[in-house]
Amino acid sequence: MYKKILVAIDSTELSRQAFEQALSLAKAFNANLHLIHVLSPLQTEYQDTASLAFSGAYYPDETLDEVLRERWANLEKIGLELLRSLYEEATREGVATEFTQQIGQIDQAIVEFAKNQNSDLLVVGSHGRKGLSEFFLGSVSNYVSHHVNCSVLLVHQHETSDTPETEAEVSLNQ
Repeated sequence: MYKKILVAIDSTELSRQAFEQALSLAKAFNANLHLIHVLSPLQTEYQDTASLAFSGAYYPDETLDEVLRERWANLEKIGLELLRSLYEEATREGVATEFTQQIGQIDQAIVEFAKNQNSDLLVVGSHGRKGLSEFFLGSVSNYVSHHVNCSVLLVHQHETSDTPETEAEVSLNQ
């Protein structure tokens, strides 16, 4: 049924759960797995770098450029280490796996990559934002589910009062 599964990765626990769902499906369908991580200056974890560039503080051009290059290089390194770690895990499980890291607007980069790779299924974590929260904070999962031309598996995270561990609730949009 699925031959090319794409999973969007970041450093959150929800992303880890999405990876585990994608890995399980890849094993069940003997599908190829592709991991994508997108670096974006608009995301919270990268705002430190973006705010430095637009802080209004005086930095000699060479110093600011060097600081920004170092911070971005570090963010790229962290992203690649995460991808390599998940790649190795999937490979140990016998799943043919590839990974890529891109810089850009997360939702658009994921959609474009899924289309270019002819993915059969996109697996992405969803924080379940609704209403104004979704409007102001945006929703990668909402955007990709409406713009990608393949099936989308949304992995939802929720806490239960009985256990401190997080469970994944899954819904399939097509």
